[in-house]
Amino acid sequence: MKKLYMFLFVFILALAGCTDDSNVEEQAAESEGENSGGEDIDFSLLAMPSSLDPHAANDGYSLYVMINIYETLVRMNEDLELEPGLAESYEQVDDTTWEFKLREGVTFHDGSPFNAEVVKANLDRVRDPEVGAPLEFLFTEIEEVEIVDDYTVNIHTARPFAALPAHLAHPGGNMISKEVIDRDYENMEDGGQPLTEVNADPVGTGFFKFEEIAEGDHITLTRNEDYWGEPASPASVTFKAVPEDGTRIAELSTGDADLIYPVNPSDVARIDDTDGARVEQHESASMSYMGFNVEKAPFDDPDVRRAIAMAIDKESIINEMLEGIPAVAETPLNPTVNGHSDDLDPIEYDKEAAKQLLEESGHGDGFTAEIVVNDRTTSDIATYIQQELSDLNITLEINQMESGAYQEYTANGEHDLFMGSWGTVTLDADYGLYPMFHSDNHGAPGNRTRFANDEVDQLLDAARTETDEATRMQEYADAQQIIIDEAPLVPIYHSVLLAGINDDLEGYYQYPSSFPYLKNLE
Repeated sequence: MKKLYMFLFVFILALAGCTDDSNVEEQAAESEGENSGGEDIDFSLLAMPSSLDPHAANDGYSLYVMINIYETLVRMNEDLELEPGLAESYEQVDDTTWEFKLREGVTFHDGSPFNAEVVKANLDRVRDPEVGAPLEFLFTEIEEVEIVDDYTVNIHTARPFAALPAHLAHPGGNMISKEVIDRDYENMEDGGQPLTEVNADPVGTGFFKFEEIAEGDHITLTRNEDYWGEPASPASVTFKAVPEDGTRIAELSTGDADLIYPVNPSDVARIDDTDGARVEQHESASMSYMGFNVEKAPFDDPDVRRAIAMAIDKESIINEMLEGIPAVAETPLNPTVNGHSDDLDPIEYDKEAAKQLLEESGHGDGFTAEIVVNDRTTSDIATYIQQELSDLNITLEINQMESGAYQEYTANGEHDLFMGSWGTVTLDADYGLYPMFHSDNHGAPGNRTRFANDEVDQLLDAARTETDEATRMQEYADAQQIIIDEAPLVPIYHSVLLAGINDDLEGYYQYPSSFPYLKNLE
């Protein structure tokens, strides 16, 4: 659109010599009116969302789009503090009851009202076993959602649950129009699959609203002119699927894209040296790792997993493959997360000890295994690990998949090993550990290693309801130490979020969760 506006401006000037002043002024005013409408932002992502239903999808690319359409009762501000969102206020009135006062006068994109009935419908749906929402784990502690009046709800938990506001701030707590939820249930009653109607017609209260989708190619959102708060600056945002890093960079350099994400660390200098473009860096709450399928031999043997963990030189990966940008990860939680501990004993790099442990486990002659990746960065790291493990007589066969196929393959447990990452969206240890390592969450909810340990389950269950913060943090530390020792995955690095952006744009922000905040782009 910037190019279009410049063309119109030049065209108007050219006409000045052959038209009267009033016509020129009229045309200029029309052009100025178009400019005042805000930018049309083109945002190139590696992949398209797997769903636009907040209760159905927990992959990054789905969340990047959905957070612009929907809103939550509680939200995290740019200072990383929880604050009221669609709730005007909230408070814990006793150990197991939270009262939420809702904003009045808020409407959904379809014109339907936001009220207590809507909140109950959403939180009941995400917990409904007939729906089978992958995001159910966020709200399993909720026992009942009570409508007090049109704009007050009490959320009752089975036990004390200190992390409830943080969980409600997760995109899984996004509020969907009740009219669309009702249609989804009607579809289920007619024999249809759950979680389909909302995906087809995503209706929220957010500052952008859904405009169109071209499957596998792009999704367009337009500004919600009736937004209850300050409206968005951009007139629209179009998310495009551009799987190749080089193609995304080329689009940024030619102006065909205003934003691109992700950026490979090895491409940062190239973009920064490009006229009219830059890379913005933001801290993350993520942990990138190599995961095992602990249900498959020989990875069902903790000694095999520990030996492989010992054989991976994380600092070399970061310095040689990632331009030294990320930080070494020794534990499952990023330092930005409440519950991270510096007092844990990590598995140290020691290739000779790794060989000896592999011999003792009966696998000194090595074996062949598949490792699944889904982009250039993970493919490059897998190639590096492939070389490292060849010293242990382990042959890795790298299988690069499209993002959606990768999600399904690893959720179904068909893999041997995989490269993955997890962002602790809530910045609280419960979300960083419970979906990743609790045995209730195998597959799509987050536990793609299929790890199961009774003691870890007990600690994570206890920490969820612990009201003493020091005790809660110790329970998380104890759980992390067991996880490190059992090695269902190898933490490799804590990433820095890298986005390529047009120099003409300001106001970009990216949460540590990796969610891009696009409302103030101009």
